[in-house]
Amino acid sequence: MKRSLQDRLAILSDAAKYDASCASSGGEKRDSRKGGIGSSGGSGICHAYTPDGRCVSLLKILMTNFCIFDCAYCINRVSSNVERARFSVDEVVTLTLEFYRRNFVEGLFLSSGVIRSPDQTMADMVRIVRTLREGHQFKGYVHLKTIPDAAPELIEEAGRWADRLSINIELPLDASVRRLAPEKRPETIRTAMAQVRLAREAARERTHTGRKAPRFAPAGQSTQMIVGADGADDVAILNASSRLYSGYRLKRVYYSAFSPIPDASAALPLVEPPLLREHRLYQADWLIRFYGFSAGEIATGALAGHLDLHVDPKLAWALQHRAEFPLDVNRAARDRLLRVPGFGVRTVDRILEARRHGPLRFADLVRIGASMRKARPFIDLPDWSPGRLIDDARLRARFAPPPEQLRLL
Repeated sequence: MKRSLQDRLAILSDAAKYDASCASSGGEKRDSRKGGIGSSGGSGICHAYTPDGRCVSLLKILMTNFCIFDCAYCINRVSSNVERARFSVDEVVTLTLEFYRRNFVEGLFLSSGVIRSPDQTMADMVRIVRTLREGHQFKGYVHLKTIPDAAPELIEEAGRWADRLSINIELPLDASVRRLAPEKRPETIRTAMAQVRLAREAARERTHTGRKAPRFAPAGQSTQMIVGADGADDVAILNASSRLYSGYRLKRVYYSAFSPIPDASAALPLVEPPLLREHRLYQADWLIRFYGFSAGEIATGALAGHLDLHVDPKLAWALQHRAEFPLDVNRAARDRLLRVPGFGVRTVDRILEARRHGPLRFADLVRIGASMRKARPFIDLPDWSPGRLIDDARLRARFAPPPEQLRLL
């Protein structure tokens, strides 16, 4: 019996929840006031954000969850016993437009399993976005999950229509990809990511006639990494992410906590608790991207290769480097202030601005928005000194959550 459009939407929107790269920051600002429909900058109801910080909603679906690959960690692998469904090109176009007209979405996040061949699947996905852009003048945000095995010309065309492209690196270690996703090759994935990077760099340059080159994925590219499926520790994951950021100029690496799935191979380990581990990795990733930390520095606060689940990575690093504290807030340079637990990037910028007008005191930092509960042991102020607190053997226990009684049943 053929499934209704509503039934297929339920299946394929639920299947898309495993795709974590859902963000619209960095996209071009377009609106339809001068023609067309949709907007990449309007307010919405869901989980993506425009360059100016406003929330927008994206219709997040798979074109199909049929797949010819047998990746051990994927719910949609060919050997998995899950409900299957598929949209046609025209159905995805119609759904996107109808959801927009009802003010449910401001854009589209599209991914897909691989059917028949990577080229055939990628060609259909490109046709969806091209039809939206050319046939319906759709100006909303589009994030397209790209298939790395597809022909380079298809990936190049995808970048002309989509705001952001993402290519899944799959797992942090090449050996794990070869073992758990035997049809995929790490070299092919990196080649596709390099193609996107080069195309974006070319799009920022002007041609020999002085004209601006055609747009290409203006919101950049991102990737997704499965965490906990292959036994790689957090230090290995962060080192892999650092190489991706420097090598491919990624906007984001998204970490997706692996959880056991139906018929999953018994060879796949699970590090508990997966969601807290994912959260700590995002915090560490933030330190690398915005706070000047290296993966090696964060590793010094790790335990047997894994981030401390009881305290955040910056605090774990500070506890391992107590000799660098306390820090004089009124004299320290920006890069040193960014190392203080409880000081975010905005807090540090406000501190630098405020201290131009005079020395700061404890109450000033409270007004600025610093988390003084964390910062107190690590800073010096005219009216505050941590004294021996920085050397207290019980300092970590002050921040770790209290022990919980385990349930027996």
